[in-house]
Amino acid sequence: MKSFLITLLLLVSTLSFAQENTEEVTENNSIEGQFDKIYRTSTTYQVYKVISRDRYQRLKSNVLDSLKSSKKIISEKNNLLKAEKDNIEKNKNLLAKTKLELDAALIKENSISIVGIQLSKTTYNLVIWSLILLLILALSYYIFKFSRSNVLTKEAKENLAEIEQEFEKHRKNTLEKEQKLRRQLQDEINKQRNS
Repeated sequence: MKSFLITLLLLVSTLSFAQENTEEVTENNSIEGQFDKIYRTSTTYQVYKVISRDRYQRLKSNVLDSLKSSKKIISEKNNLLKAEKDNIEKNKNLLAKTKLELDAALIKENSISIVGIQLSKTTYNLVIWSLILLLILALSYYIFKFSRSNVLTKEAKENLAEIEQEFEKHRKNTLEKEQKLRRQLQDEINKQRNS
């Protein structure tokens, strides 16, 4: 009977130990789960709970490890957040600089510098086309004046040639008349001498 009792006692203690181990494995390992486990497994003395020092030290170690891990995660996230804020600020500055450069490039693209004066392309085109039109009108006027004076010069040359021909005819006629008159005069003089 003693052996039966010893065997029964060993069997019950093994089962209870195995049940505790499976409970530990299936229980929640979070801090809240650990506090609940300590509360359940602690003994009660009057209105107080008595906790074993081992379990208290384990819980304290686990809580401190969790806090350290949480602080490390928070610190890493704060560093990451600070880096992202710096990155956002740098990108904002870069964006502002890029916008200024874009505005300057657009102004430069839409304007033309003439003798140090910035003119918009519309004004520049208007001035250039006005000058071209003015030059075309002036050229047309001078071409008209030149052709007109050329026509007048040709007419004057033709008139001069006609007048020179008429003058030449007149001179020849005059010369012939003069020669005739001289002959007649000479004939008369000769008649007068002979008579």
